[in-house]
Amino acid sequence: MVMTPMSTPREEKHSILGWTGQVLAWFVIAGVVVLLTLGVLAPRVGGATPYTILTGSMEPGLPPGTLVVVKPVQPEKIAVGTVITYQLDSGRPTVVTHRVVRVGIDGTGERIFSTQGDANNAPDQKPVRPVQVRGEVWYSVPYLGHLNNALTGGERAIAVYVVGFGLLLYAATMFTGAARERRRDRQPDRTEVSS
Repeated sequence: MVMTPMSTPREEKHSILGWTGQVLAWFVIAGVVVLLTLGVLAPRVGGATPYTILTGSMEPGLPPGTLVVVKPVQPEKIAVGTVITYQLDSGRPTVVTHRVVRVGIDGTGERIFSTQGDANNAPDQKPVRPVQVRGEVWYSVPYLGHLNNALTGGERAIAVYVVGFGLLLYAATMFTGAARERRRDRQPDRTEVSS
């Protein structure tokens, strides 16, 4: 007669906790990968630039802390309703993200855009010239802008490498543990009792 050992309630509890921990870890890893893709990889591949919404002028759609990824756009493709990011003053780093509410032509024949924040009662005072436009909003990610603001360009690059290395290390640990467990399962059970 061959008998196999039964698992104890304690072993079953550890098994359930281990499985739950693994599922949770994979959700965290997937979340980090998605955030890195949306905040770093996709903008670089798409030739876009990430910016953070700092004020409530575009609420409720783009509240403060939202990361907006802005793609370059030709001025003739900007229409009423397009959300653009533009420099307040040409050549200066300060930018604003607002919706185009009117497209016109100035006295020299150049296109100009009137913009307005979705939460504002009136259009912005100064028209926007094409040279000021950084691009149109490609996509946005709520709350990710807080992290974008917390890290400088150099810190962001280091964070990407650290997280990437951590994910690779975790994957290697998981694969090693699984290989050990498979090897252990293949070994004959020495707890058999015959009568």
